[in-house]
Amino acid sequence: MDFAYRNGALCAEQVPLEEIARRFGTPCFVYSRAAIERQYGAYAQAFADRKSLVAYSVKANSNLAVLALMARLGAGFDIVSGGELARVLAAGGDPRKVLFSGIGKSETEIEQALQAGILCLNVESEAELERVDAVAARLGKRAPIALRVNPDIDAKTHPYISTGLRQSKFGVPFAHAERLYREAARRAHLEPVGIGCHIGSLLADPAPWIAAAERVIELADRIERNGIALAHVDVGGGIGIRHKDEPEPAIGEFIGGALRALGNRRQTLIVDPGRSIVGNAGVLLTRVEYVKPGDARNFLVVDAAMNDLLRPPLYDAWHEVRPVRESQASAALSVYDVVGPICESADFLARDRRLAARAGELLAIMSAGAYAMSMSSNYNSRPRAAEVMVDRAGAHLVRRREQVPELFAGESIPAW
Repeated sequence: MDFAYRNGALCAEQVPLEEIARRFGTPCFVYSRAAIERQYGAYAQAFADRKSLVAYSVKANSNLAVLALMARLGAGFDIVSGGELARVLAAGGDPRKVLFSGIGKSETEIEQALQAGILCLNVESEAELERVDAVAARLGKRAPIALRVNPDIDAKTHPYISTGLRQSKFGVPFAHAERLYREAARRAHLEPVGIGCHIGSLLADPAPWIAAAERVIELADRIERNGIALAHVDVGGGIGIRHKDEPEPAIGEFIGGALRALGNRRQTLIVDPGRSIVGNAGVLLTRVEYVKPGDARNFLVVDAAMNDLLRPPLYDAWHEVRPVRESQASAALSVYDVVGPICESADFLARDRRLAARAGELLAIMSAGAYAMSMSSNYNSRPRAAEVMVDRAGAHLVRRREQVPELFAGESIPAW
């Protein structure tokens, strides 16, 4: 277990979280290198010797230490901004393994991607196809592109993270794809090299994911019959993780279904996982500031808040809360909402949890390795948390805590 009790203390690998709190303060994100390596290994094992690329979804957790670890493991990267491209390159990632997704790429971002020599630009509209062509022509380059196709398959997940239905802002309509590939193929500065899709996140059931893969692979066959050779099929990511006591989604079932759909075709199969690699590899370490009993509800007011972990107020996401001292777990329990100090009623990390805690004690908010620090903000002028990577018995500060003067260092007062 990467986060387990040892001698009564919750540890990250071999390091007690109490020690991390003493050294680096709270709130603090703590990541397990072993957990990340194991989850990446599950993908590598599922592919065995098939032509494949695991393109880590940078938006899940973009810390340079995480990206450097993924690069060392041989991963590629799925990015959605020029900033993420810069992070990947700074971490030693191979640009030839980078796919650039997203519906709003600027001319500058497209130029940066082409100059870096990335694997592919995932195009999500006809207007974007025109823009990529124009930028490539100006640079005297041929842009490698794939269309992100919207397969109109219900991922059966939260509506905010369901991305494959026809009403979604993402991707090009399935019915328009063949025409757009013919248009791309006739242009001197565009090179169609692949096709892709992504139907949503937090997927527990492989059936919709596999159905989308089958539909896109069938479309790839029709495109190839038009004389357009595609080197890869990208079936997206979105595989979920265990948050409570539900079964862990089986990575092998998802990948196995996609491989069966691909059959003996020559294309490389690409997947873009993020949460399933880093989600359960991280916790948010926080300290109780106040115990606040109430007439209707009881509250544990902690020093972490919605600016650190937005998922509960945004998605009503459930995160397990564990006491860092096992003795807390065996003490008298009460039902609490775990809330932060931000001036919003939506500022909660967990609701209706049976806990025993006193002011000053530490709690660990589990499953905080993905879409936590990467979605954090400075709301209420709160400095963002520190980040620590644990490697067996070592704890390494991989992002220092922000200081208040940094929050307004780029601001100025006009000379009225």
